[in-house]
Amino acid sequence: MAGKNNQRSNSRIFLFFFLLAFSLLLFLFSLSPLRTPSSPSPTHFHVPIAETSFVASLDHFLAHAQTSLKDHTARDVTKLDDAVFRSETDRLYSDPYYPVSLPLRVYVYDMPPKFTHDLLWLFKNTYRDTSNLTSNGSPVHRLIEQHSIDYWLWADLIAPQSERLLTSVVRVHRQEEADLFYIPFFTTISFFLMEKQQCKALYREALKWITDQPAWKRSGGRDHILPVHHPWSFKSVRRYVKNAIWLLPDMDSTGNWYKPGQVYLEKDLILPYVPNVDLCDAKCLSETNPKRSTLLFFRGRLKRNAGGKIRSKLGAELSGADGVVIEEGTAGEGGKEAAQRGMRKSLFCLSPAGDTPSSARLFDAIVSGCIPVIISDELELPFEGILDYRKVCIFISCN
Repeated sequence: MAGKNNQRSNSRIFLFFFLLAFSLLLFLFSLSPLRTPSSPSPTHFHVPIAETSFVASLDHFLAHAQTSLKDHTARDVTKLDDAVFRSETDRLYSDPYYPVSLPLRVYVYDMPPKFTHDLLWLFKNTYRDTSNLTSNGSPVHRLIEQHSIDYWLWADLIAPQSERLLTSVVRVHRQEEADLFYIPFFTTISFFLMEKQQCKALYREALKWITDQPAWKRSGGRDHILPVHHPWSFKSVRRYVKNAIWLLPDMDSTGNWYKPGQVYLEKDLILPYVPNVDLCDAKCLSETNPKRSTLLFFRGRLKRNAGGKIRSKLGAELSGADGVVIEEGTAGEGGKEAAQRGMRKSLFCLSPAGDTPSSARLFDAIVSGCIPVIISDELELPFEGILDYRKVCIFISCN
């Protein structure tokens, strides 16, 4: 029986990941109008209008935040186990495609505000603070934005069904009805915007709250989804939640950020960075493509650790070459404008490893219409089992 239950759990997780990949692709598709208004369309389907600015979306979200629905889930593990057995038995006999049937059911924890809304307000209220920088000079709010996939997922999951993008996944309000459980704790915001000891204390409180839940105790967290999209997120306590499904920017097989056994592709999911630059839509591409006079472009920090050391070597080798622009820069507002301008003028954009094998620059290049040149031997890409990146990117080995 245990083996069958594990197979069912794995099937649900795979289905969730597949649907998530499809929905994120649909989200990107909805941003780029591929047809002109006069073009005929053979089919008609509703795609919700997507707000792509994190700050604008967050303002709207906080202004229209609603009270959560009351949860009637049993707060006892044994009672919950009995309720899950009855629910799964009903679904097993009523749905011939269970456990890979649609829609997938996700329970979103209603965590105390200090783990959710309060952190979003903290970001909003400090967004104009330009003095808050990381050790390498990057604005922390910009880093939070590029790792804000946790916000976009949560905001979609709790939105009214008619406004959602992830329509093949439904939110349920009873734990016994759920296939998976989503933990909406903003681990990246708390890391960057709270004092170190204050953040660690909040991490410990969140850990206790999560592991006290009956559903967590029942499965050991194996059916729980935890966003830790920045490699420093939740770092002080995440060894206690290693069984959960982590949402990551990459696997970091170098071992610099994750301990052995904490992350692996059979369990976790790699999600894309949120681009730092604005989307170059169809109209933008039609205007910029004829003017792309730069052959190869890079703007960013040239001195990085681990696999990112390749950057300084590239800078030394390529500096001054015809048609090549290599610039030192950070992700501040001026840096964003310079990077966006440079990428939209270029045919190819360098995307070397950073402190981790991945870099947000890959997704900046994609939304800028610039062909990415990926130089990172240890990189695992989002949904690469579904998407063939070789059709849109060039891969070069560091060796």
